[in-house]
Amino acid sequence: MWGRGHFSKTSVAESVSFSGIVQMEEDKHYNKVEDVVGSHVEDAVTFWAQSISRNKDIMKIGCSLSEVCPHANSVFGNLDPKKIYGGLFSEDKCWYRCKVLKIISDEKCLVRYIDYGNTEILNRSDIVEIPLDLQFSSVAKKYRLWGLQIPSGQEVTQFDQQEKATTMDLTKHLESTLKTRVGTRMENLAAKVEILKEIRRVNINVRFGNDLSDAMQVLEEESFTIPASLTELERIWAEYSLAQENIQTCQNVDEGSILIAKRNEVQQKLNMAIEVFILEVDELPLNKRLKTLQDLSTSLEAVYGPAKEGTKSEEILKKFYDWKCDKREEFTSVRSETEVSLQRLVAWFQNTVKAFDLSVEETRTSKDTINNVDEILEKTESSVCKELEISLIEHGDADKEIILNTYSQILQKIHSEERLIATVQSKYKDSIEFKKQIIECLNKSPNVDHLLSIKKTLKNLKARLRWKLVEKNNLEESDDHDGSEIEKIKQEITQLRNSVFHEIYREQEEYEKLNCLVQKWFPELPLLYPEIGLLKYMNSGGLLTMSLERDLLDAEPMKELSSKRPLVCSEVNGQIILLKGYSVDVDTEARVIQRAAAYHRAWREAKEESGLLPLIFLFLCKSDPMAYLMVPYYARANLSAVQASVPLTSEEALKVMKGVAQGLHTLHKADIIHGSLHQNNVFALNREQGIVGDFDFTKSVSQRTSVNMMVGDLSLISPELKMGKPASPSSDLYAYGCLLLWGDNVKSLLYSLIYCRSSMTAEQVLNAECFLVPKGKSTPNPEKDTEYTQYKEKEELKMENLDQYKEKTRNGEASFD
Repeated sequence: MWGRGHFSKTSVAESVSFSGIVQMEEDKHYNKVEDVVGSHVEDAVTFWAQSISRNKDIMKIGCSLSEVCPHANSVFGNLDPKKIYGGLFSEDKCWYRCKVLKIISDEKCLVRYIDYGNTEILNRSDIVEIPLDLQFSSVAKKYRLWGLQIPSGQEVTQFDQQEKATTMDLTKHLESTLKTRVGTRMENLAAKVEILKEIRRVNINVRFGNDLSDAMQVLEEESFTIPASLTELERIWAEYSLAQENIQTCQNVDEGSILIAKRNEVQQKLNMAIEVFILEVDELPLNKRLKTLQDLSTSLEAVYGPAKEGTKSEEILKKFYDWKCDKREEFTSVRSETEVSLQRLVAWFQNTVKAFDLSVEETRTSKDTINNVDEILEKTESSVCKELEISLIEHGDADKEIILNTYSQILQKIHSEERLIATVQSKYKDSIEFKKQIIECLNKSPNVDHLLSIKKTLKNLKARLRWKLVEKNNLEESDDHDGSEIEKIKQEITQLRNSVFHEIYREQEEYEKLNCLVQKWFPELPLLYPEIGLLKYMNSGGLLTMSLERDLLDAEPMKELSSKRPLVCSEVNGQIILLKGYSVDVDTEARVIQRAAAYHRAWREAKEESGLLPLIFLFLCKSDPMAYLMVPYYARANLSAVQASVPLTSEEALKVMKGVAQGLHTLHKADIIHGSLHQNNVFALNREQGIVGDFDFTKSVSQRTSVNMMVGDLSLISPELKMGKPASPSSDLYAYGCLLLWGDNVKSLLYSLIYCRSSMTAEQVLNAECFLVPKGKSTPNPEKDTEYTQYKEKEELKMENLDQYKEKTRNGEASFD
């Protein structure tokens, strides 16, 4: 029979046993005899065969392909004729290794199954990528019968008809023999059934949207609804807020009393509504429901990824349910067919056991038992492959669109319910806080007695301090004054002055407590107690004090700093302070308080991290039209003094200027333009912390920017200001860039600040690379020589442009884009 034989792969004249002299095309000088199995007849003299020793390899390859190929990606793009792919053979729907011989069309290719030798035209969708461990040489080899050949250009049909018939019979017999290799087919089928078991266990719910259906069921059956009491609570709360606003804007005491009485009535109603709301919410499983929703969204997001925006329609859900029913019906039919086929196969095995069981007396011919095995196997393989195909092949674009729209709709519903629960929880928290505070407030009405007591103490201390100051002056002016007695009085003055400031700080704390009460519960306090000056404190952001006076300080004039306004230096509780005096009238006074308060609020947001000089107190002189601002005094710490004595190193300059950038960022974030940034009001504390000094609060932004300050030979006024355009954060950054240029050459940042200011912000300056990367010597890298040379050339060009710009600035020729 055709199939197995001893073939000699010999040199030209060698012969072989069994069927004749053969020549192995791949190796003409290979002298070896081995057993082979014919696998494919190509023509009358050419065939393919597999070595018997490779039988186990064939089985392993088949098993590996059955595991890998159903999950592999179909090929796309240009196909490599040297590469090995996996091909789905049309006859048995099993996977075999193949190479592409020819591209027939965009969709079809001619392939050769390299382990068997036969060829077939396949769709691209039936050709997949396989891993590297399956990319090895073919098992089947090509042979030719020695001494025989088909004449060139002559058709096979012109050969002897008997030879052709024999070849055809041999081919059919070979294919039949291969088809009935039950062991290999059963092994491949078993591998596919194992894959199918796993797919049925983990994948089918996702593929047909059961998880989305379950999510919808959770949303519909246990949906959280707004508590009935919440609507009423929000209505009364809005009424209460309006009542509070009316009191806050009221300036008439009698009218205020009516508004307060009305507010108190609404407050009682609100308190009752809150109690009802709290009782209802306490009965709701909010946290449990929120946890369910969070787990649900997390699990869905893990499967489906990002959702689509703006999908909101009940039609989407209906379309999903229709699609799911159709898919389920199709899949149920395929699955049923698979189970019937497998049951037939199991029944065949049971009958086969009986046929080969010698103890069974029932006579049954082998033909009755096993003659239909090929049909059963073929049907079973077809059914299993079909279910695998439905389960593993990706959804089409239309299916994906339906699933994604449904998932997005469900996720929106989940997030909507989460927001609703968050709203209820937030209102519940506010209600608990309100109930707690309102009970305290109703039981103990706020009063200003403590503040008045502090003010009384302050008045007494200030009187004693003034008396001691007079006593000291009298002793110093007398001809026979006692030095020890004067020293004793000085110590008493210091103690009294410290006590005054201690009480002022206590007074500020009490003001802050009352300010909180006004903001939250009792807006009527400034109206009921105008004498305590609470409204002035609030309007100044907590900066203004009415208890501090100029003559209480032991101040020394700072003549070197007093060119534009009176400046005195003093000591308060061990801290050296600077007192800045501003001449004010009624209108100017209000503007000074407003501007200083805005600056103080910006500083208070981040305090030490703000990059700003803190303001300690603002107070008004009772006898003269003067306003005084108290700030810390940093002796010889301004940038001008530091650079004149011991200039900052590059590393120190970067640290300082980063702090200055932070200060500008703080101001700009609060919509404040400094307008007066120069080397005298930028401070380098301890040569490492940079802060921005305050500005003249009596002047507007345009007035501040009109002063032509110079640093070195550079004007700090930006070109657009010189052209009459309004000040902006960009003009602050121009001055900042000039200070950088004057202090240290940070080239890239300077180039951006001067040439690209319209697109620069203080925050971008703060995050500049020179501030983020510490300076240090880098290890030379020969591989980066070219890159460094290019960088150096760019930097030199920037500096040439910068030098040209500086020259134009000196000559007044700089233009602004």
